[in-house]
Amino acid sequence: MDLNTKKVKKNAFRVTKERGMAASRVRVPGGALKADHLLHLHKIASEYGNGELHLTTRQGFEIQGIKFEDMPKVNELLQPLIEGLDINQDDPGKGYTSAGTRNICACIGNKVCPFANFETTGLAKRIEKSVFPHDLHFKIAITGCPNDCIKLRMHDFGIMGMTLPEYTPDRCISCKVCVKMCSRKATGALSMENGRVVRYHDKCIGCGECVLNCPTSAWKRSSTKYYRLAIMGRTGKKNPRLAEDWLIWADEDNIVKIINNTYDYVTEHIDLTAPGGKEHIGYIVDRTGFEEFKKWVLKDVAFKDETIVKDNVYWNGIHY
Repeated sequence: MDLNTKKVKKNAFRVTKERGMAASRVRVPGGALKADHLLHLHKIASEYGNGELHLTTRQGFEIQGIKFEDMPKVNELLQPLIEGLDINQDDPGKGYTSAGTRNICACIGNKVCPFANFETTGLAKRIEKSVFPHDLHFKIAITGCPNDCIKLRMHDFGIMGMTLPEYTPDRCISCKVCVKMCSRKATGALSMENGRVVRYHDKCIGCGECVLNCPTSAWKRSSTKYYRLAIMGRTGKKNPRLAEDWLIWADEDNIVKIINNTYDYVTEHIDLTAPGGKEHIGYIVDRTGFEEFKKWVLKDVAFKDETIVKDNVYWNGIHY
């Protein structure tokens, strides 16, 4: 069977090492889906695959063992799943119309976890709606708190939830539990002075340990949501490195704007002669310089007064 492998890959199929066989990559934004969706995956895997599903490192699924000639039928059967997960499409019934932006992954968030500072799946779905489908290769990860269960520093954009703890002195009994827990589990941003707790904003990472451990609810999470944005982490052969913080105490709208603006920046500067026509964003930033990156991605971005924006970001990592 003649096969345009480039077209197939953009349709989110993986050409496997077994001749004549493919695997379908299924997007699950934020890693959250209904149990009924698993029954649908079971049907496709049983009837058109080899009966196996692989849960990927990016919280999606791969349906394995699909014959090339069955790919159009699999695309048709994927439609209810795509609609159920509310994923954008250019051509309904034809499966996924792009395999560029990788599945946006997220920790479980504050729907379940007491440490999380916000509802991570909602942000994952908002970003999904904003950036997919697209052929550019971006990796985006979201975590609810500085515990960083999603390992966001291995991604192009790592978004971490923060809270600005609010203190009510009249509820405080000076037990020092928050001070002790902040020192033991966080950054020592609290101290006791004259019977009241003092928070040092420059040391606070917005983790919410004070809120979780206060026995009288003298501390509470702020109603305003804040985020830390770490950028340009990557794995791979050439120069793997961890993402570094760029924005601290940022708001959600500006983070989404920055991610969208980055697509314009990469479209302008990408080297299409790179292997596979895919040049990693971090390498483009290294090549063009951070000032050029900022010129593009800060378009129409107006930061709040409390947002800390680093003028320059410096990465290390392994060099081969």
